[in-house]
Amino acid sequence: MTPEEHLRHADPVLGRVMDEIVGPPPQLPPDPALAGDPDIPKDNYGVLVRAIVSQNISIHASRSIFRKLKDRFGGRLPTPEELLADDPEQLRPAAGLSRAKTVSLRSLADCILAGRLDLDALNELPDDDVIAQLDVVKGIGVWTAQMFLMFHLHRPDVLPTGDLELRRSVERAYGLAARPTPAELTRLAEPWRPYRTLACLYLWQLAEQAPRL
Repeated sequence: MTPEEHLRHADPVLGRVMDEIVGPPPQLPPDPALAGDPDIPKDNYGVLVRAIVSQNISIHASRSIFRKLKDRFGGRLPTPEELLADDPEQLRPAAGLSRAKTVSLRSLADCILAGRLDLDALNELPDDDVIAQLDVVKGIGVWTAQMFLMFHLHRPDVLPTGDLELRRSVERAYGLAARPTPAELTRLAEPWRPYRTLACLYLWQLAEQAPRL
């Protein structure tokens, strides 16, 4: 049974969501034939730097700041050593970073150099351990760690219960009176195991096309 077949059999409402999707359905991992975003790094360190830069801003703004950060270091990402050596009061305006994001980038670099975060080990750790490892970095919370698991490590069974867009989509798809709480979403999503990531991708895609329905 494929992951899609499992989700359809386990949850008829989710099956209807899958039928409503317009365009190519989501996949995990993504189709290697599709062109990826050239601004998205492929290594763990680069992905985390981009994740910090991208928090709470648009994709366009994220790309602009990420490029400015690289421009400051000759068109490449700074190493952890270079991040800590740079003057944060100069780095922040040069790259267009907020003070909080500057602190977070420096915390990432410090955790790596101090050995509190082992980037090479993340690929092999269980999901909860990855979240715990990343949580030592200031500014990287559970949601950012879950996005790292889903979209970079392609873990199949992640449920970001704090994601507002996901909860809105579930409210709409399941005809709920209000957005589900994280605990309610966890209970509702139990039948999706072990493919909760794919279920979330379908619900996010439904939310993106909602105005056209």
